Amino acid sequence: MGTAVVLLTRDLRVHDNPALAAAAAADRTVPLYVLDPKLAGLSPNRTRFLHQSLADLREQLRGKGGDLIVREGDPIAETIRVARDTGAETINLAADVSGYARRREQRLHDECERHRIDLRLHSGVTVVDPGAVRPGGGGESYKVFTPYFRSWSAATWRSQAATPKRLTLPDGVTVGRLPGLPAGESPHACEGGETAARRRLTTWMRQDIDGYAEAHDDLPGDGTSRLSPYLRWGCLSPLALAEAARDRGADAFVRQLCWRDFYYQVTWTFPQLSTKAMRPAADRDWRYDDDALQHWQDGLTGVPIVDAGMRQLREEGWMHNRARLITAAFLTKHLGIDWRPGAAWFFRWLLDGDVPNNSGNWQWTAGTGNDTRPYRRFNPIRQALRFDPEGVYVRRYVPELKGIDGAAVHQPWRLPESEFRGLGYPGPLESHRDEAVWLR
Repeated sequence: MGTAVVLLTRDLRVHDNPALAAAAAADRTVPLYVLDPKLAGLSPNRTRFLHQSLADLREQLRGKGGDLIVREGDPIAETIRVARDTGAETINLAADVSGYARRREQRLHDECERHRIDLRLHSGVTVVDPGAVRPGGGGESYKVFTPYFRSWSAATWRSQAATPKRLTLPDGVTVGRLPGLPAGESPHACEGGETAARRRLTTWMRQDIDGYAEAHDDLPGDGTSRLSPYLRWGCLSPLALAEAARDRGADAFVRQLCWRDFYYQVTWTFPQLSTKAMRPAADRDWRYDDDALQHWQDGLTGVPIVDAGMRQLREEGWMHNRARLITAAFLTKHLGIDWRPGAAWFFRWLLDGDVPNNSGNWQWTAGTGNDTRPYRRFNPIRQALRFDPEGVYVRRYVPELKGIDGAAVHQPWRLPESEFRGLGYPGPLESHRDEAVWLR
């Protein structure tokens, strides 16, 4: 069957990787990753995670007799060059949904036609392909989650792709060096790679998944899977994860994976999700206040639950999902600041930052996206008292407040004035000490 290239992008794994499995059916297989300068530097955290993932993938491929071919430059030119140098008849690629990915796919398609190379697109980025389920009436994608969830749940999921047992590289191919490991920005970021992903998955399935429905909103308990960075880079198969969760009866977690697919099918038809409001009428006259934005970014808003979330983001390159909701709602609904700078800040720091979920959730929170109640508000104090009732999460990330016991940590401005001043912690932005502001 000759030689096949698999251009890896966000499918950095050997298990249930349809594009890799298809290429492995050839006599000679060329697993290729191209370091794209246009994507470099967007997030030091994600760059570090990516490089860790590539190193892990190379080791796994070498264990099967193959290797990871690494190039740097324009992904289309480099892929075609590798295909021609190795005499490959086919190039395999996992289909993706962002505007950049779709343009890359189209360019590769055009070049493959010009060079008479067969381009084959595969599933693998989502559980259900973005265009596989569509609303009645001719719509391209679902705008509301609940009907999408019903269709998604009834859809037939593909079979998992076989893990290649043995790979053979063409003779004489230069594998290329992996780049040096960058420092990243978050000191407590998790390690990238499929090996780390499967280790995390095994631990979570054994210890935590059965309690997910009750624990996933518990801020101090941190009962989430923390698998989102591995899904973002394809170090884990979303299908394999969904099947494992469904087999355990973890319906609440399967629903969250459906939310992930939901935003992918939204982005499939609306690739401008990071910059353009889905509901232009709700893209109101935002307030632009660089000082307030900076305080929010630095975790110095004076609202402890917000600051805890923003500091967790910097320390770990990750944030609890409930905290993401609280911090985003604070920026957009309380401070009235445009959602786009907030989404960009998350995108810089998050290991799992991607267009569909990061931008989709920001638009949902800001009321410009898929929320059926776009004018809802989230009171940060009520959220804190409900999901961090004893203040454990806040004290974990805001050390200035460690000396305040219990729920009082959520409203330090209620302390005696002399005691509050001694904390070295700011008052709430906009002087929101009037509790009527927080409790409305």
